[in-house]
Amino acid sequence: MFLSRFRLNTARPGARRLLSSPQSMHAAVMSSFPHLLPTDMPNPDAPRVLWRLDQQARAQVLLYIVSPTRPDLTHLVEQAGWPAAAAADPDNPGWQSKPYAPLLERLSPGQRWSFRLTANPVHTIRRKDGEPRKITAHLTPVHQKGWLLDPQRQEPCGFRILEKPHDQRLLPDGTTHQGHPHHGDRHELSVSDMQSLSFGKAQPGNSNKSPKPVTLVTVTFDGRLEVTDPDALRRTLTHGLGRARAYGCGLITLAPLTPTTQQPQ
Repeated sequence: MFLSRFRLNTARPGARRLLSSPQSMHAAVMSSFPHLLPTDMPNPDAPRVLWRLDQQARAQVLLYIVSPTRPDLTHLVEQAGWPAAAAADPDNPGWQSKPYAPLLERLSPGQRWSFRLTANPVHTIRRKDGEPRKITAHLTPVHQKGWLLDPQRQEPCGFRILEKPHDQRLLPDGTTHQGHPHHGDRHELSVSDMQSLSFGKAQPGNSNKSPKPVTLVTVTFDGRLEVTDPDALRRTLTHGLGRARAYGCGLITLAPLTPTTQQPQ
């Protein structure tokens, strides 16, 4: 497994095109693996290619990729990076990749980490009896947090999100929202950067068909977690969490619990 980081040059039209279309970014990421054909179906039991965009500042957008093999991002450097700078420095191809196994192997119960996750928090609803259930996005921070804090989600993923000390909570335990209990600010968890994305997904096998419309709501979670099951967490880190993993969701990264931590590991 490898963790890779690529900085997009947001001044270039190619970068802006990729940033405007999760479908185009997905295709560009998957083209980084010469032995992976577009028609290959992912094995649900094998680690998969995951990716995420982090916008650190207006002109600093980072692409993170977790993959079973080392990627070749030359085409991304040419389209959306700094190709002249990369050509001038053979030791710096324009991206960084490092083995992921050392981090995966040192996970153990009770460890605590900072984490970041971009996800597509959804639930199923039925508006009236007899109607099929429909997958619907959570649209409020309260419900988006509740999606990730659900014990039935955390336990199989091998972690639990930490609670804040009582003296750091702004809201008392048991705060309610429209009559329903919610988590207030009890947990080391924040939600930011909600985006509603709409794009067309090409339909394989028939180029004459119109692209299938896809609509996603994504949010970014930042917080702190404790490892409860290292094997389950390794699977989460290499297989992803939740839906829409082809479109930049599901990649969770960890960083040491220090105030100055800036980069995921």
